[in-house]
Amino acid sequence: MRMKSSSTPRGFMAVYVGENDETKKRYVVPVSYLNQLLFQELLSKSEEEFGFDHPMGGLTIPCHESLFFTITSQIR
Repeated sequence: MRMKSSSTPRGFMAVYVGENDETKKRYVVPVSYLNQLLFQELLSKSEEEFGFDHPMGGLTIPCHESLFFTITSQIR
């Protein structure tokens, strides 16, 4: 679910997805994704690259959008 507004509904969180600053886009995903192994693998990649200092001011996932879509489409 991609949102342009800066608001995030209750039960959701904003993530920034992209391989570099020019391609990063903001998406709003359910907080329940945090419990999913596939999503946790994306978070591990994010931790390796950024630690706790995320350049976009929110959780940044450094991967191609198509990989993000593939992974999140498998989460139920």
